[in-house]
Amino acid sequence: MKNQEKTAKPSSGTPANIEEGTPVSVKIRERLLAAKQRFYANDNIADYLQPGELEQLFDEVTDKMQGVLDSLVIDTANDHNTSDTARRVAKLYVKEVFAGRYVKPPEITEFPNAEALNELMLVGPITVRSACSHHLCPIIGKLWIGIMPNKKTNVIGLSKYARLAEWVMGRPQIQEEAVVQLADLIQQKTQPDGLALVMQATHYCMAWRGVKDLNSRMINSIMRGSFLRNSDLRKEFLSLIPGKDD
Repeated sequence: MKNQEKTAKPSSGTPANIEEGTPVSVKIRERLLAAKQRFYANDNIADYLQPGELEQLFDEVTDKMQGVLDSLVIDTANDHNTSDTARRVAKLYVKEVFAGRYVKPPEITEFPNAEALNELMLVGPITVRSACSHHLCPIIGKLWIGIMPNKKTNVIGLSKYARLAEWVMGRPQIQEEAVVQLADLIQQKTQPDGLALVMQATHYCMAWRGVKDLNSRMINSIMRGSFLRNSDLRKEFLSLIPGKDD
């Protein structure tokens, strides 16, 4: 009886009421719902994908994107320019610009602050690329990170800040939320006395559509710990950002 109960459980972690042949997106969604896990556009859901499901998701998005092209009345069967567009767009979303939703965070080696460094460190500008959650139009800009370490701070390589930023920004985002997500992640990894982020970006939902303003930019800042308490430190960090307004 025990053996029968054991074999009755789905090995993939998918609820038993999900039948074979069900789209992989539905299986993943049901897994998330069963775990009471949020899956907004800017959430990472890598822990809820089973091996091989990312490729299946790629195929499913390809099929559905072909349906979008058909509904736009584009003759992809005879137009050589769009014959493979559905697959290209699926790859763009699933494996490139939105990869931060489907892959686990980059491995970051952390070291103790052996030299007890306690001076301001500035990293940037880091080029950031994302897409707005409203229209899936590009968000492209620059990011600066200020760290005020202490003897208990974990030290990570400079390039790792860029990798963390790429992982967080590689999802449909709202800029105000993205900088908070990144700040939380860096705070968790490094535990500094102070943390500051400034992000400046062009939103192509304004430049490409809507008001079609190519010059408008959005700037967000996050100040935590000693940057929030110490106005002189905050001014020093901001003064060190080169060409922010160029």
